[in-house]
Amino acid sequence: MAELSQILKQATGVVAARGVGVQLFDEDDRRYLDFTAGIGVTSTGHCHPRVVAAAQEQVGRIIHAQYTTVMHRPLLELVDRLGEVLPRHLDRMFFANSGSEAIEAALRLTRQATGRPNVIVFHGGFHGRTVAAGSMTTSGTKFRSGFSPLMAGVHVSPFPDPGHFGWPVEQATDFALSQLDYVLQTLSAPADTAAFFVEPVLGEGGYVPANERFFAGLRERADAHGILLVVDEVQTGFGRTGKFWGGDHFGSRPDVLVTAKGLASGFPLSGIAASSELMEKAWPGSQGGTYGANAVACAAALATLDVIKDEGLVQNSADRGAQLKQALQLVADKHEQITDVRGLGLMIGNEFRDADGKPDPVTAAAVQQEAARRGLLLLTCGAWGQVVRFIPALVVSPDEIDEAAGLWSDAVTAVVG
Repeated sequence: MAELSQILKQATGVVAARGVGVQLFDEDDRRYLDFTAGIGVTSTGHCHPRVVAAAQEQVGRIIHAQYTTVMHRPLLELVDRLGEVLPRHLDRMFFANSGSEAIEAALRLTRQATGRPNVIVFHGGFHGRTVAAGSMTTSGTKFRSGFSPLMAGVHVSPFPDPGHFGWPVEQATDFALSQLDYVLQTLSAPADTAAFFVEPVLGEGGYVPANERFFAGLRERADAHGILLVVDEVQTGFGRTGKFWGGDHFGSRPDVLVTAKGLASGFPLSGIAASSELMEKAWPGSQGGTYGANAVACAAALATLDVIKDEGLVQNSADRGAQLKQALQLVADKHEQITDVRGLGLMIGNEFRDADGKPDPVTAAAVQQEAARRGLLLLTCGAWGQVVRFIPALVVSPDEIDEAAGLWSDAVTAVVG
C-alpha cells in the first residue's frame, strides 16, 4: 500500500472532517479552534458560504481555462478588483499557484528588467521551498539544506530583529541599514543588484515586524541605485496584519508586490503586481504556467474580496488582534519562559526562552501540543522553533479570542507550572 512520505511532519494529530469559520471538527465530531488558518490561508474562515457558493457556481461553468490560451471572466474581473486594493502604481498582474512560484516570477522579472544578476534578502526571511525561493530563504536550514548547490547571486543582510540582537528597535534598525550598506560595498555592488526581497513581518522567521524607518531606508537605497524593492506579502497580505497589506504599516512603496495564501480563501492562487513600465521589461515567454489563474480559484478570490470588504475584516483583524495580543501578554506576564509577545493584527508570536535566555523550542513545542489536546490548534516558527504563533481567520469573534486565550493560558500552566 502507498502511504504519505514519512518525512512529512504533522503539527497535530487531527484528521479534519469539516470546518466552519475558525472551527474545525474531526471525524469524531470533536470541535477545535483553528488558530492556524492553514498557515494563514483561510482568510475568510473555513467554508465561508459566499466563497463556497462562488466556487460551486464556477465549477458548473468552467473549471480550467488556461489563461495563455483563452481568457475567462473571473480572471478579468479579479484583475479589476485587485486594482482597487493594490498600490495605485502597481497596475499589471501575473498569476501563478503558490507563493514560491510567485517569488520566482518576481525574481525573474527583476533580473530581466534590470539586467543585474544578484538579489539581497534579509536574515530570517521565508520565500518558499523551490530551488530559487529556497535559496532566498534564511528562516531555517531545513528549507535549504540537502539539495546544494543553491542558486547563485543571493546575498543576505540583517533584518532589524530587536529580540535576536537584544537591542532596542532603533539600534537594531541602525545596524540593519549599516550592514546593508556594507553588503552593497563588499558582496553585491549596486550595479550588480537587481532587487531587495523583504517580508513586512518575518513569517517562518518568528513573527518579527519590520518598522517604518527600515522600509524608508530600503526605499532610499533602492531609488539611489536603481534597485527594485520586492515586498513579499504572501503571509502578511489580505488584511492579516490589520491593514490590507502588511507593508501599509510602514509606507513600503514596493516596485513588485507578491501575494498568495489568503488571496482565495484556500484555493491555490498567487500573483505578482508591478507597474506596466516594469512588467513590460519581462522577456517574451518568461511568464506562463498550466494552472495559474484557475477559474475556480479566481471566483473564490472575488468572493474573498467581497467578504473582506462587506464584513469589515481588515478592521476586525486590527481589533481582534489587539484583543488577542493583550490577552496573550497577560499570560506571558505570569510565565517568565515567554519573553516576548509580538506581531501585527492577527499575526502574533509568543517567544519561549530558557533560564539562560536561549531559545527554548522544547517548551514551545510542548505547549503547542498541550494546546492541541485541549482543542486549540497552533503552529510554531522561529529559527529554533521557539515561537508559538496565533494566526486565526479574519472572521474570528471576540468570544473565540477569549476562548482561545483561556485554552492557551491553561496549556502554558500545564506545561511550565
